[in-house]
Amino acid sequence: MPRISPFKLLAAALAAVLATSTVAAESYPSRPIKIIVPAPPGGAIDILARVVGNKLSMSMGQPVVIDNRPGASNNLGTEVLAKSVPDGYTIGIVGGSHTINKFLFKNLGWDPQKSFEPIVYTHEVPLVFAVYREIPVKTLPELVTWMKAHPDQAKVATSGRGSAQEMAAELFRLASGVPMLMVPYKGSSAAQPDLLAGRTILYIDTVSAIQAQVKAGSVRGVAVTSLRRASSLPDVPTADEQGLKGYEANTNGGFLAPSGTPQPIIARLNAEINAALQQPDVREKLEAAGIEVQGGTAQEYAARMKADIGKWGKVIREAGIQPE
Repeated sequence: MPRISPFKLLAAALAAVLATSTVAAESYPSRPIKIIVPAPPGGAIDILARVVGNKLSMSMGQPVVIDNRPGASNNLGTEVLAKSVPDGYTIGIVGGSHTINKFLFKNLGWDPQKSFEPIVYTHEVPLVFAVYREIPVKTLPELVTWMKAHPDQAKVATSGRGSAQEMAAELFRLASGVPMLMVPYKGSSAAQPDLLAGRTILYIDTVSAIQAQVKAGSVRGVAVTSLRRASSLPDVPTADEQGLKGYEANTNGGFLAPSGTPQPIIARLNAEINAALQQPDVREKLEAAGIEVQGGTAQEYAARMKADIGKWGKVIREAGIQPE
């Protein structure tokens, strides 16, 4: 019997895998799809999962089930997603902590890049520099000046370790040189009452969480953290506009699948989610919640994640934050 070249064997094996993937993609989906949300109901990624999931169930002809798995700074649900069967029937949506947590925790059960297949970059949620209304500042430069003149009163609220709020504050400290007395809270609902009462003077919170207080005048919004003004707070200038050039500290994210999910299925999901994001009622619901709709290719999302990992890794190292 003639000896078969190992290269021919490898080529045949690859062809079989590709054929299997193509067949799977052509019949996909044939049963319900689950979206893992590594956070409690009500936040930006939960809202996105539910709004987009409803559209996917209609366009793909199968039920889409939302599975909230909060806990451990979003690590619990993300690890469940990483270890799920890579067949397109379990996908997930992540937020800003996805590119930060690898620097804050020593023993993660997942890697933000290696453990996943990017599907699509879906959203950005700008943050707002919300200032105690009795502080005599109306602009970001005035806030910097005031904080440098009153270092003992420069109490800044954050939403806990690794949160977008903490990262935004650390980036602000590094970019401006202001003194800060960081006061950690367990989320916006705990932090906002102390800001309203003046027990802290600054909280860089998400637009979605604090826009009502800014519009009501309960706190003063002096800057947003995106490079473009937030659609829901168009009168609040960006930090970049006010001299803090290049400052950007949005929380952002998108849909992922477990590593090894066939690329034809990734391509189908990318097309379906992009189509959903362009529907006027979807954009209206998301923008009303302070969520800036994105979109694009899986490759663009991979590049964005890589850039964010580099950015936040540098901030965390320079801030001297140690993993635990």
